[in-house]
Amino acid sequence: MDPIFLIIVGTICVALLFDVINGFHDAANSIATIVSTRVLSPRAAVLWAAFFNFAAMFVFPAEVANTIKKIVHIDASDPGFVFVVLAALLGAILWDLITWWAGLPTSSSHALIGGLVGAGIAHKGVGVIEWSKVWATVKFIPLAPLIGLAIGFVLMVLVFWGFRRWRPMAVDQLFRKLQFISAGLYSLGHGGNDAQKTMGVIVALLVAGGYMDKEVQLSLTHWNTLWIILACHVAMAIGTAFGGWRIVKTMGMRITKLRPVGGFCAETAGAATLFMATHAGIPVSTTHTITGAIVGVGAVNNLSGVKWGVATRIVWAWFLTIPFSAFIAAICLELIKAAHPAL
Repeated sequence: MDPIFLIIVGTICVALLFDVINGFHDAANSIATIVSTRVLSPRAAVLWAAFFNFAAMFVFPAEVANTIKKIVHIDASDPGFVFVVLAALLGAILWDLITWWAGLPTSSSHALIGGLVGAGIAHKGVGVIEWSKVWATVKFIPLAPLIGLAIGFVLMVLVFWGFRRWRPMAVDQLFRKLQFISAGLYSLGHGGNDAQKTMGVIVALLVAGGYMDKEVQLSLTHWNTLWIILACHVAMAIGTAFGGWRIVKTMGMRITKLRPVGGFCAETAGAATLFMATHAGIPVSTTHTITGAIVGVGAVNNLSGVKWGVATRIVWAWFLTIPFSAFIAAICLELIKAAHPAL
């Protein structure tokens, strides 16, 4: 049997493992607000989020996957590009695990992009990277949380104004119910944007191995791509179902104190941002988006109610993700090359 084929199969397994870890790592993004407001228990919340992560495959076209698969210019005649994808995944997984252990809600998406950039440069130099795709993503490091912040702030103001004559108890009861919808929508956006990143990586891997044309379009109606879509969404849903409690505490409890009305506004703002980005094919960070939305909601109540020290620590982790995951991926590629001198 062709050894490259075996390596591709193994790398697809690593990609799906990344998807599971992504779901595990980013489960906090989907459930932090609904757990911190005590509308759902952590276990019920992650199962709710996992269902919508999976359902996203029926809602969004694969525009984000098309962006990811083009970040590295892959030469199908060079088997080394198979190892570039493997090293990129290893770099992203290691960075995700490091930041999960530290309780930092960094971006699995940016870790993956950093991994592709680092491994690609280590293999063939800077010319192999499609920098316009990378720049489109990098721009949304500040934009995603700012958009989420702005929408969250505006929604919170509108809700305060619209329900100003209601009794606090009635408002609380209403928004406890509405949070089921907002959390579901946010998880739908999360599944739609994040699962597609792994789809794009698997397509890039198959292109590098010569098993798929680089112009292929992912579709539920094509059997040769249906398995990719299904596998990635199932993997993410499994990861989400296991949850990531360390990051839930940072996102939902340490940045600002939320009530159900604030949780609804933050989740709705995050969902709106993710829906727009996914339809535009922009691989944004779900972590950045919900963090900005939570800060925007918290700022309406009281600027001093936002724990800016925690938020600042998170922001530093955001900007370190791409270079550090790129560095780790480059090291992984060099180790793979050392083990396979023919590359």
